[in-house]
Amino acid sequence: MQWIRPDIDINFVGMRFKAFVLSSLLILLSLAAMVWRGGLNLGVDFAGGTLVQIQFQRSTSPDEIRNALSDLGFAQSAIQQVGAASDNEYLIRTDLTTSELADLSRRVEESLGKAYGQGQATVRRAEMVGPKVGHDLRQKALFAIYYALLFIAVYVSGRFELKWATSGMMVGVLIIGVYLLEAMGMSVSYLILGALVVTMGFCWVLKLPYALAAVLALVHDVLITVGIFAVTNKEFTLEILAALLTIVGYSLNDTIVVFDRIRENVRKVRKDEFKKLINDSINQTLSRTILTGGTTLLALVFLFLFGGTVIHDFAFAMIIGIVVGTYSSVFVASPLLIFYQDWAGGGAARPRKKPA
Repeated sequence: MQWIRPDIDINFVGMRFKAFVLSSLLILLSLAAMVWRGGLNLGVDFAGGTLVQIQFQRSTSPDEIRNALSDLGFAQSAIQQVGAASDNEYLIRTDLTTSELADLSRRVEESLGKAYGQGQATVRRAEMVGPKVGHDLRQKALFAIYYALLFIAVYVSGRFELKWATSGMMVGVLIIGVYLLEAMGMSVSYLILGALVVTMGFCWVLKLPYALAAVLALVHDVLITVGIFAVTNKEFTLEILAALLTIVGYSLNDTIVVFDRIRENVRKVRKDEFKKLINDSINQTLSRTILTGGTTLLALVFLFLFGGTVIHDFAFAMIIGIVVGTYSSVFVASPLLIFYQDWAGGGAARPRKKPA
């Protein structure tokens, strides 16, 4: 069955200004949500503290749970229901830390047994992360995302501009600079933000439009996904970091497919306007984009609905990332090449030919 005609001709390029306005609004909303919330709702992995997940045999409320555990120092803890209402499962997060998780589970069950009756509450999991470990994990998470984007810029510039040496030197300078500034005690958050800006500046100065477009599209995907977590106030954990890195890889793969078709069309049809070549390339890869994204999304929706509470937020992040990543491959990454050509001068965004 052929769902998309091979001669389809949708004017994606003509919608690029509307798409950029939409993307800008989503990014501004994401940043505003993070500012309004005072940052992301960091899980125990990054914030430090103790996390306990409890399942009750009957319905209850956070206030009842808090009162039942007040003798353990949980009076000021954050309590959130997870999963379906009928599951009666709650996550309890507190700044208190303890090295005896097994003993903590026992004491929690004993305290809840007094208030709810024996066997009415079961500790499903208990996790503890010290504040220093949480701080180190936050820094490593930022570096993981940045270095993923940086080496993606090297790969794309080498594949499409054939500038492996230039991009390699750029990476070397950036890694040394980041290492020195970190050693001098600069805040990692500001350091990574500045390094991203410098990376995109290097891509512009060194005439690496494909790398610049790919990195900007990936930053777009990550910001919007993280922003939705800020809007919904969902916990940002190591599982969500893994989802973000997976989204980066998926979105890049989708973008590379379109870029490859652009390169092929530039070599075959040299006289066509660059805008038309890009629009034709997007249309020619549209079937693959929709089928790949659709099948992946279908699997994630079922994982989200039936995968249980442990995988719930990971699946949620992946669903958002797949939708945003597919959108950015069509409406952000490829049209950015047109903007680069318009600003940098004719022909600058056309891929180089491989040497014979």
